[in-house]
Amino acid sequence: MAYEDAGPQGSRTDGAGAGEPKQHMARELGWYASFSVAFGFVSIATGIFTTYGSVLATSGPRGIWAWPISVIGQLSIALVFGALAARIPISGYSYQWVSRIVGPVWGWIMGWISFAFLGVVLIAVDYTIASTILPELFQYVGTTQNAWLITAVVVLLQSVLVAASTRTTHRVNNVAVTVQLVGMIALTVLLFAVGAFTGKLDFSHLFAAGPVPESGYYALGGATKAGPFALAFLLGAFTIVGFESAANLAEETKDPARVIPKAMIQAVLSLGVLGFLFLVAITAAAGRIDGVPESATPVATVITAVLGSVVGKILLVLVVVSIFSCGLVITLSGTRLVYAMSRDERFPGWRLLKRIDRRTATPLNASVFMMLIAQIILAVFSRSTDALFQLFSAGTLLPALIYAGTVAMYAAKRRSLPASQGFTLGRWEIPVLVVAGVWLAYELLIFRDASFRAPWIYVLVLFAIGAVYFTGLVIRRGRHGLTMPDMADVDRALDAADTAGQKPADATTAGSAR
Repeated sequence: MAYEDAGPQGSRTDGAGAGEPKQHMARELGWYASFSVAFGFVSIATGIFTTYGSVLATSGPRGIWAWPISVIGQLSIALVFGALAARIPISGYSYQWVSRIVGPVWGWIMGWISFAFLGVVLIAVDYTIASTILPELFQYVGTTQNAWLITAVVVLLQSVLVAASTRTTHRVNNVAVTVQLVGMIALTVLLFAVGAFTGKLDFSHLFAAGPVPESGYYALGGATKAGPFALAFLLGAFTIVGFESAANLAEETKDPARVIPKAMIQAVLSLGVLGFLFLVAITAAAGRIDGVPESATPVATVITAVLGSVVGKILLVLVVVSIFSCGLVITLSGTRLVYAMSRDERFPGWRLLKRIDRRTATPLNASVFMMLIAQIILAVFSRSTDALFQLFSAGTLLPALIYAGTVAMYAAKRRSLPASQGFTLGRWEIPVLVVAGVWLAYELLIFRDASFRAPWIYVLVLFAIGAVYFTGLVIRRGRHGLTMPDMADVDRALDAADTAGQKPADATTAGSAR
């Protein structure tokens, strides 16, 4: 990232007023950094470790077969997001895309939903460290109080790192992703090899079902109840989200229109294949190990039984590293979204949150704000006796809403989209949109289950808060005052700043909402 002082005063960039220094963030990220952001946010070690126990309880071992379907569904969404990132490569992903293609009102709604998602999913992944992993690793009794305290400290550490240095943040994440990738591949190979050698793999267990209701295992369930197999989709739907975070750092990525779509798609594919192989190995071994369904950490229980306590401890350390990396990327992505919306003067407290600190060259105020919001969400959810389930449910519902809104917009406006600068769906556009639409409709139907009442309440409360603020924003400025910069102006501004070290031209007030 870089900080640029203002040249001639009077115009605005990044929401700066007259007389203020104009700021931009330099393009420093290559393909692996972009891939690491997408891979680190998704984090199969985090997602599988968090949700595998719930799948066993509700769907039985057979529930893992929902994973490949989830991968196909999420891959179709990644393809759509890649096509959009190649057309509008600016920080803020769905907020930017919808604002420019549909209009600033719908764009703001999408940005607010994205903000709500990033806030809750950060707590969902970090709470896993405190509530399940550390008690198992250090053999102490976890309580609501110590889980809350540990999570609060982890959130603080991630925020400090993101606020202090973007370059250091990416270096830490790159190392963590490499460790996770190598570690998960090694664990999967060892589970198959040692399990086969010791006779602890039971592949018939892969097709065992849990308690089956009268309506049947594969039934959709009633008006307020999802069927066992339907609930199994939450494993993939919660885990394979966040790949779009690479698009949220578009202004810091070299050649983003080409690099970001490639990074997102490759992250989903690699995570999908590796995650499924790991699930097969874990589930096959679980069939011959006692106490797995009752374990608070069934993945660790299986690995310890097959590979020994030392490897089991190493796994837990690997998961801690993966989760910390995941939370780091979420904090980074949330900070960039708050910064992008504040730069456009449409986020509460935008005058402070748009600033890039001179010393750290980061959106320091936005980082602090994201940390405070996360702490508030933690305080609210940690009061629940089933906090982890409620958190990961909310962390699955919100991205489904974001994806559905973005895909619907693409389908409706696909003939009038800006020209692609690096990636298109071509003749696969219609099939991809059909798959994405069917998948998202099915996923959202799962959330009619009565057990998801708390996540819906969270969504509605955040919507209400956002509606109050946005109503005031429209009253003060009028709908026509919520303009977005023309892409040509933004591109020229960023290119000029990157190549000549000059201040970007006025992009915030230029153009009009499309």
